[in-house]
Amino acid sequence: MTLAIKTREIQYTAADGSQLVGYFAAPETDAPVAGVIVAPEWWGRNEYIEQRTRELAEHGYAALAIDMYGDKKNTTTAAQANEWMSQTFEDPNTIVTRASAALDTLAAQPEVNQAKLAAIGFCYGGKVVLDLARSGANLQAVATFHAILAAREPAQEGKVQAEILVLHGELDSMVTLDDVASFREEMHAAQVEHDVIVFEDAKHGFSNPLADERAKANGVDLGYSPVAEQQSLDAMYQLLQRRLA
Repeated sequence: MTLAIKTREIQYTAADGSQLVGYFAAPETDAPVAGVIVAPEWWGRNEYIEQRTRELAEHGYAALAIDMYGDKKNTTTAAQANEWMSQTFEDPNTIVTRASAALDTLAAQPEVNQAKLAAIGFCYGGKVVLDLARSGANLQAVATFHAILAAREPAQEGKVQAEILVLHGELDSMVTLDDVASFREEMHAAQVEHDVIVFEDAKHGFSNPLADERAKANGVDLGYSPVAEQQSLDAMYQLLQRRLA
C-alpha cells in the first residue's frame, strides 16, 4: 500500500560553511519513523533523487535528499557535474562534513526516529554514503547503486556501524569488477557486515531511466536497465526493512 506523504525543503549549514538545501519527504503519520538520507548522482539534487525520496516516504520512511554542492545546484552536463564533484574531493573532509550535516538535519526532524537511521546513494552519492559509514556515523544500513567504491581512508575495524549493500552493474566501465573485489577486501579486513549484488548486463547508471539520454548527450558510458533497477530497489527495501524494523 502506498502511504500518503508530505514534502518540504529544509535549509541547513555544514561545518565548512556550505549553505545546503535538502528535500524532505515523510509519511503522514503521527509516530516518528525511521529516517534515510538519499545522496544524489554527480548531477546534483535533481528531480530523479527527489522521486526516490518520495518513494521512500510512500514506503513508510522519512527521507532527505541531500545537497552536496550547495544551493541545491544540479546539471545535465557531465563537465559541470564533474567540476562540482571534483571540488568536493579537494579537501578530504568535505564529503563527510556535508553528509554528516545532512544526517544531523534528518535526525532533528520531528517525524524521524533518531535511533533508526540509514543512507542510500547513487553513483557519486554512493561514495558519499560509504564515506559517511566509514567515518563511524550512526547508521543502521547503507545501500549504494552503481557507486564509486574507492576510499581515501579505508574502513577501520570496529568503526563502521552500518550493514552495507552494494548494488553494481556487471558492465560498469567506470567502476570495474576489480574495484568491487578491492571493496570486498576492504570490508572483510574491517569486518564490516556487507553484501554485493552484481546485475548481469547492467551498466553504470542502471537505476536511472534517464541514463541513456544522459549518455548520448554527454558521450559517457551509462545505461538504464529496468530489470536491474527493480531488483536493486527490492534488495534495498529488504535491507531497510530488516535493519530499521
